[in-house]
Amino acid sequence: MHFLIDADLPRSVGDLLRSHGHEATDVRDIGMRSALDTTIAQHAQREGWCLLTGDFDFSDIRSYPPADYAGIVVLVIPPTVTSLYITQLLERFLQQSDVVEQLPGKLAIVEAGRVRLRGAGASGNESSEH
Repeated sequence: MHFLIDADLPRSVGDLLRSHGHEATDVRDIGMRSALDTTIAQHAQREGWCLLTGDFDFSDIRSYPPADYAGIVVLVIPPTVTSLYITQLLERFLQQSDVVEQLPGKLAIVEAGRVRLRGAGASGNESSEH
């Protein structure tokens, strides 16, 4: 899977993703450091990349319908944590390969101790916790 890393996440996230066999592109490396959320989302959509962010605005499924993306992963990051906390949170998520494989067309909210997946199912909405 190819992830587009939002600027609110530490640079070490790219190395962590690659160590799990994924591709990773940081928005800061492609001239999108200060880009609007909509611009970042459009880029992820156009490239077919899963968006990885700590910006809860991307969890609004009316603005960013999960079915339109190769996945959106929002990390729930408390305001005073270190980059080590963020990489450990992502590490625990990436270890759940069955969940990671389900990302296309889904929104994943990742917080300490659980992952919530949301996407369009047969009833128009599906949600599960892992």
